[in-house]
Amino acid sequence: QVQFVESGGGLVQPGGSLRLSCAASGSAFSDYEMGWYRQAPGKQREFVGRISSSGFTFYIASVKGRFTISRDNAKNTVYLQMNNLKPEDTAVYYCNTVDFQTRGSWGQGTQVTVSS
Repeated sequence: QVQFVESGGGLVQPGGSLRLSCAASGSAFSDYEMGWYRQAPGKQREFVGRISSSGFTFYIASVKGRFTISRDNAKNTVYLQMNNLKPEDTAVYYCNTVDFQTRGSWGQGTQVTVSS
């Protein structure tokens, strides 16, 4: 299975920005549709958005227009650019494949805290 390492989280004020990175192992990364997920305190992990192998993206309504997913297949890396962050975006952010057949183990995630 592919494995992932998330990074780039931190503490930011409302309205601020962060860029998260997801580094993947394996040689088949370019074939995978990749997703970003997050888990807020006391809540279940939720899907945030995804990017196809060809670069097509989809986002949940609450982040549309604020978050942008991109990928660099040469680096086996997916990015999540987060702008105009809100306190409700506070969560641990994870990446993984969208396809359950290729999904790897969940990593440690990276903490994003939006607070004034």
